[in-house]
Amino acid sequence: MAAASNNEKFKLENLFNVKGKVALITGGGSGIGLMATQALATNGAKVYIVGRTEEKLDRVAELYSKNISSGGQIVPLAADVAQKEDIARLLKEVESREKHVSILINNAGISTESRQDVEGHEQHAHGLKEALFDDSSATFDEWTSVYRTNVAQLYFLTSAFLPLLQRGTEAEHGFSSTVINISSISGIVKASQHHFAYNASKAAAIHLTKMLAHEINNTAHLKIRINSIAPGVFPSEMTAGASDEKQKSSLPKEQYEKKVPAHRPGSDQDMGSAVLFVATNQYLNGQTVVVDGGYVLAAGSV
Repeated sequence: MAAASNNEKFKLENLFNVKGKVALITGGGSGIGLMATQALATNGAKVYIVGRTEEKLDRVAELYSKNISSGGQIVPLAADVAQKEDIARLLKEVESREKHVSILINNAGISTESRQDVEGHEQHAHGLKEALFDDSSATFDEWTSVYRTNVAQLYFLTSAFLPLLQRGTEAEHGFSSTVINISSISGIVKASQHHFAYNASKAAAIHLTKMLAHEINNTAHLKIRINSIAPGVFPSEMTAGASDEKQKSSLPKEQYEKKVPAHRPGSDQDMGSAVLFVATNQYLNGQTVVVDGGYVLAAGSV
């Protein structure tokens, strides 16, 4: 009987149990945010999805709440998390509805419109200057905007929700609340991939994750886990340029057969399983989990 009892904890529903957990996901209306939303809600979590476009959030709640069992829910909340005032308003709204939050996923992010093509300018300083500096679409405002959303937003949203997250740890015996920052392999690879500002912002997001984990756990001694997921190529509005009527995007497999060792872009299930792992593993803290089909192995990291 003892052996049988010990086996119970290794069942999938116990290893990756998020039933009854309260989660908040920024950028939950499409792409990776929607993948995380489905993974958590389908397995019993109450998920607040946050974004600037209310119609998009309402559509997700309508479409993906239909086949949810185990008590999972999807609740839309419109907010611009790149504005400190909106974060404060969002916090107040969630506090009026919930006693605590168990999972915070900072997924909202933007890319840059300018592309700095370095190829063809090797050993030509003037040509490289034209590509990197003279390009009229590459501006200080562009860099500031990318950092505002991809880095500063993680800091302000996480710090604002610390009391609710700490209450989540105190309310859940054996489960410590967690923050998951969605960064990118673009913050790990050596190449600029034609967008310096975006890659630099994602590298900053990865380091910010480590700093927050250190300060919150080692200095403040709060039991809140802070980790990062660094996705490779996944279908999203950022990578595909658009989404369909179900808020889903698609990428042609053949386009990545030679670029990614896995010979394909990532799938919804690949990201969903990664989110469940990072959210539930109580021994994972201050880490960046790379989910990229082997891209970093091929491209090389810093």
